[in-house]
Amino acid sequence: MNCYLSRNYKGLSSAGNKAKTDIERIMEDMSFRNVGLQQTTYTNEILSFLTTLASVLKSPFYLQKGDKLVLQYPLKKYFTFVCNMAHLKGAKVIVLIHDLGSFRRKALTIKQEIQRLNHADYVIAHNEKMRKWLEDNGCTAKLGVLEIFDYLSETKASAQPDVKKPYGVLYAGALNLRKNTFLYEVGKYIHSFHFNLYGNGFEINKAKGKEHFNYMGFVKSDNLIATAQGDFGLVWDGFSASACTGNFGEYLQFNNPHKTSLYIRCELPVIIWNKAALADFVCKNGIGICIDSLTDLEGILNALSEEQYLEMKKKTARIGQLLSEGYFTKKALQKAIESL
Repeated sequence: MNCYLSRNYKGLSSAGNKAKTDIERIMEDMSFRNVGLQQTTYTNEILSFLTTLASVLKSPFYLQKGDKLVLQYPLKKYFTFVCNMAHLKGAKVIVLIHDLGSFRRKALTIKQEIQRLNHADYVIAHNEKMRKWLEDNGCTAKLGVLEIFDYLSETKASAQPDVKKPYGVLYAGALNLRKNTFLYEVGKYIHSFHFNLYGNGFEINKAKGKEHFNYMGFVKSDNLIATAQGDFGLVWDGFSASACTGNFGEYLQFNNPHKTSLYIRCELPVIIWNKAALADFVCKNGIGICIDSLTDLEGILNALSEEQYLEMKKKTARIGQLLSEGYFTKKALQKAIESL
């Protein structure tokens, strides 16, 4: 039997929890059995801890020899325990990575992270760059790739008016100066187009070229899909407009930012750093522009014809349909199950 372990997710406003609960829904559609408690979204710390602990402790009693158990990583202090109990019961463990603690947060050393992941039988990395990083650092589990996170929502992207230059660029996420310093610098390189910013924490008076920003505030993802204003979605992170730097920026070379999937569901072609791991997916599928530096964006957008843009948008809508169906998760899980 194919199984998964549900737990408490502290609300669904964060991208990470949205991705995890989407994957649980996809596994339910694939007739996976939950060996833990029913999924909950308590935001209270004590309730959250107790519910997840109870779910973890329940799981070994519902596992059987030959089962394949999917764990969404990280599972923090419980991960090794659940892997060991699954193996004692004769089950195999498939791990789908959401975040690596040894990168941005530095919660683990690389050695600790790999030792932890080596308790799994099969690990699904975000992409080929992450898969190779795991392999190079000593991961002994079988390795596969997700390619991109699916994004479930009943909401459809709104029909956009006829595209006209100059193009508008949408950016969604945490907008504070600490995490996205580049937003406060990029305005000095803009002359003709504008940024539409969705999220909390933007201090517009500290931004250079602030007349080129429209601050839209926080909008829930389903509402954003229906109401997004812009022609492109930007995937960028870190301190500089010239390159993605710092812990957050450098992580783009290995991870799949969930906002990329959100932009695609909005039917917005993607602008992404050309060294980002997801740049390969964007270029291969013709769903956006891979750039070296945001300082080049003005010229690139001005040179892009409306016909070229509309072709990108059409391809983006096709990929968005796949994301809405859970296509990439299903494919990665099926490959993992077959390999075990």
